[in-house]
Amino acid sequence: MVQTPVAITRPCEHGGARIKFLIVVVILALVGYACYLYIPVRYDAYLYLDLMQHNVDVASTSGKPTSWVIEQLTRSAKDYNVPADATITSNQEENRVVANVHFIRPIQFLGYTYNYEFDHTVRSTAFLSTK
Repeated sequence: MVQTPVAITRPCEHGGARIKFLIVVVILALVGYACYLYIPVRYDAYLYLDLMQHNVDVASTSGKPTSWVIEQLTRSAKDYNVPADATITSNQEENRVVANVHFIRPIQFLGYTYNYEFDHTVRSTAFLSTK
């Protein structure tokens, strides 16, 4: 006759797996929520950077003044959630149009504020210049 082993209960380990599971779930939820807040801000910044490059290329090929670039970037700022206090500059360097945009966009996360800083300079492509 074969006897089946009897389960040994250890009172100090009771519920240990549940607590670890809950900790992992909470950490994953916090990371997911942080990504939920950060990714749209980063995506808007990426699209605005692409718009900046497009505008300096158009200004360079069509011979538009640098004030046109500033006007276009200022007009489009609201569509890309750029704050109203953003610093937008543009100038001409070596037959290329250069634009710089700087702003800080705060991201609120459970009592902590992360300041996303956007500070990018774009230059028109050299072979597109008209001069």
